[in-house]
Amino acid sequence: MARYTGPKNRICRIFGEPILGSGKSLQKNSNPPGQHGPSKKRKTASEYAIQLKEKQKAKYTYGVLEKQFRNTYVEAARLKGATGENLIKLLEARLDNTVYRMGISPTRPGARQLVSHKHIMVNGEIVNIPSYQLKPGDVIELKPKSKVNTTIISHIRGKNPKISWVDWNEKDMKGTYIANPERESVPENIKEQLIVELYSK
Repeated sequence: MARYTGPKNRICRIFGEPILGSGKSLQKNSNPPGQHGPSKKRKTASEYAIQLKEKQKAKYTYGVLEKQFRNTYVEAARLKGATGENLIKLLEARLDNTVYRMGISPTRPGARQLVSHKHIMVNGEIVNIPSYQLKPGDVIELKPKSKVNTTIISHIRGKNPKISWVDWNEKDMKGTYIANPERESVPENIKEQLIVELYSK
């Protein structure tokens, strides 16, 4: 299964944000990667470069490669409403992202692994496709054997109370994808309009 496996700290330094890690590396060195560090003169980024960087940030944040990301954009453009907001909603509705939002895994890559290794059930059926699109009302839970797996349980951190579009019952280890989130509720620092402008060229 295709995914980014390169150095996470490098990606965090490119964008200046802890999109793939804890952000500890940025405290030590927040300069963009490059041989000459902060002393290197950097040209002012063009409009295209700014748009491309924003798309790359979204791809790395949600763990999606180019072809799948573009297909998601095409689907977002077909839906009613603002394409940029639809894009974020589709990315948030991915099963691996929802497992992460529920706090079953502390990271998106970890959530992706749980789904791929068949630890997650949707509406009573095992689903091992990280990109599976959830619908409002879908019930997500760990399969029975995984509920007693000490390694998995030790990584459950609980849902962030600010994430209102999903629900998580820690006792039953079961949650619900309540609704598609409104853009202002999604905390990710992504300027989706720049992505729309990039793909519209």
